[in-house]
Amino acid sequence: MAGNKSVIKLSQEWTLGKRIAGGGFAQVYEASSADQHAVIKMVPKAPGADRELLFAELGSPRNVIPIIDRGEHGSSWVLVMPRAETSLRAHIAASGNKLGADAAAEVLKDICDALIDLDGKVVHRDLKPENVLRYRGHWCLADFGISRYADSSTASDTRKFAWTPQYAAPEQWKHEHATSATDIYALGVMAFEMTAGNRPFSGPSLEDFRHQHLHVDPPPLSGVPPAFASLVDECLFKDQGARPTAANVRLRLERIAAPPSPGLAKLQEANREEVRRIAEHSRRQSEERSEGERRALLANAAKTALEAISTELESAISSGASAAQKSRDGSGLTFKLNNARLTLLPIGTFRGGTWGKRYSAPFDVVCYSRLELEIPNPDRNYEGRSHSIWFGDVKQFGQYGWFETAFMLGVFTQRHSSVAPFALDPGDEAANALGPGIGEYAVAWPFTPVATGQMDEFIDRWIGWFAQASQGHMHYPGSLPERDPQGSWRRG
Repeated sequence: MAGNKSVIKLSQEWTLGKRIAGGGFAQVYEASSADQHAVIKMVPKAPGADRELLFAELGSPRNVIPIIDRGEHGSSWVLVMPRAETSLRAHIAASGNKLGADAAAEVLKDICDALIDLDGKVVHRDLKPENVLRYRGHWCLADFGISRYADSSTASDTRKFAWTPQYAAPEQWKHEHATSATDIYALGVMAFEMTAGNRPFSGPSLEDFRHQHLHVDPPPLSGVPPAFASLVDECLFKDQGARPTAANVRLRLERIAAPPSPGLAKLQEANREEVRRIAEHSRRQSEERSEGERRALLANAAKTALEAISTELESAISSGASAAQKSRDGSGLTFKLNNARLTLLPIGTFRGGTWGKRYSAPFDVVCYSRLELEIPNPDRNYEGRSHSIWFGDVKQFGQYGWFETAFMLGVFTQRHSSVAPFALDPGDEAANALGPGIGEYAVAWPFTPVATGQMDEFIDRWIGWFAQASQGHMHYPGSLPERDPQGSWRRG
């Protein structure tokens, strides 16, 4: 004791001041040491309470309130943190319970930076405005009391049911495995709340919240740019595998600030309608759906995303080559320029499971397509190249998206292909290329994400190849693979 104040000895001595927050699981007090002011959080030593100490071991992720001291005191775990300027909850209240889209985007970008650095390490599982604090000019995450390491199984001692019902994702209500997409859902709820002035679901009872998060579509978000509203809708998809990643959300928030051209504004509005349709379908199928229903939801998301890819490719070619002929039929979307043909094939749906008679799948693929570039070549020695476009959880289990890749014949195969590199659909041949050791086929192009807002290199590369082919300047690759593909996909 120092006078009438309690002193806690950790790596240094801290004098407790008045209680500033509490109720429920933990108590928070003002604190000071010989050289700084801070706050102390006292967490009772209940089972799983020490999980809050996890994020003290993660190095230095951006926009996370740091732990400056920690330890034990009596029957509590103790965390010492710097005093933040304010909470996001207080900031929203001071702004009349509503922020503009631009102001909300600045908050969301800071949170996304933290989620990007934590991805694959820790899932917060209780994001809400009370747990977002303003510190040193940034909005930072705090209160990791029910977090868990991303690669660990959900266990009974992690307080997995202690989340906040207003922000809890559908998978939490169904007691399923929480992933980084769980935090994206809560981010979507906060984005809706900041710009609408109210949350998408109002409860008020626990059972009301459960029903709404599982089975009710969020209301349309008005008064914001269509691209912002679509992004929020995607964050609130019932199926966590179809939600965007933190990196994709961050990139799209940057681009939303720029006013769209008239054509782009119309396209964004059309995209928003499609996203809402997907969200409604996702909601209808969320309750007790079978594996087949889950894959159908992902296939719908894949179709929408592929249409966006097709639109961007079509726009780039139409703006750069007015003489190019375009056709769209059962064979796909085709462009022809001086006898060179570039075709995006129609989407195909893969049943999942094993890939064929001989090989198992290293990851899940739901849908697939191809980009084929044919060149005029009378002697038929080289006819062009084609790449596979697959929608699957190629990089991370349960996180789906479109990926580009291509294949080649194995180094010991005594055959020649007039198309190099070439596309394969999911099956025995592709699984042979992806398997360990040297096989009949090999991967010739690294699995590369093709995501809305991140397609500049993809589009530029293909229209460049199309231009070369139309001028007769495309030749058989000097070496294969052209880019090192190793490590670009997970091994299952």
